[in-house]
Amino acid sequence: MTGSSADGGAMADDAVPIDPRPAVFSRARLRAPLRAGSRPAGMRAALRLLPTPRRNPFTFGYLALLLGTTLFARFGDPELVRRLQSASSSDVHNLLVRPVSALLFSGFWVAGPVWMPYFWAFLATLAPLERRIGGRRAAGVFATGHIGATLLSQAVVAGAVAGGVLASGALDELDIGVSYGVLTCLGALAGLLPLPGRVAVLAVAGALVGRQLLTDTDLVTAVGHPAALLVGVALWGRVRRGGRGPGRPLPLPHWPTVRPRRPGPARSEA
Repeated sequence: MTGSSADGGAMADDAVPIDPRPAVFSRARLRAPLRAGSRPAGMRAALRLLPTPRRNPFTFGYLALLLGTTLFARFGDPELVRRLQSASSSDVHNLLVRPVSALLFSGFWVAGPVWMPYFWAFLATLAPLERRIGGRRAAGVFATGHIGATLLSQAVVAGAVAGGVLASGALDELDIGVSYGVLTCLGALAGLLPLPGRVAVLAVAGALVGRQLLTDTDLVTAVGHPAALLVGVALWGRVRRGGRGPGRPLPLPHWPTVRPRRPGPARSEA
């Protein structure tokens, strides 16, 4: 009897303690592992960069607006589209007659029938800038570049017409699009990156602008695109104030993690 009791005591000491409390399950806890493991890590990281109404309200709203006007320009009445774009153009004539509406509505259209390239351009410039400095300040950067480069390029056109270099018809040439704002956001975003990234971004942007200068004879973009990029560089001091500082990672949403429930302490029975 004594040996049997000792063996029983040893077996009791080696037994795994069982938590007598009932396990609590919820739908959220059961679905969390499925949500976290349903997509590969690379896909989740890529989805975090997409503009959404919550993370990038200005970028998302602007892209939706451009998508709407692009579809209208493609499938709408051609004569109505021509009149609306002509009224929205930021050419010299419109800037003299209705400057505010010309500067505003010229940024409501894309230059060409395709919207998708501007989606990628916004994804690489305006969206990360908005995550860094906020929607209002990003909108201010975009507007500053759009307005500043437009006024400078059209002033050069007016001077060229006055000097006899261009014909008077250049004063009414259609000038719409968002490329000035995109390049300004790219230049401003470079100021928030560490030095290697800053140099790489400016080198790529400079190569793109330089290639266009060599292959395109349009005076407006030849002046406006370099000016827009330089406006973004000139705004480095402003975008850094109150920002997260150069080289710090972009704020991204955290995916839920599931932690295993720890068993409670074993209860000893008398």
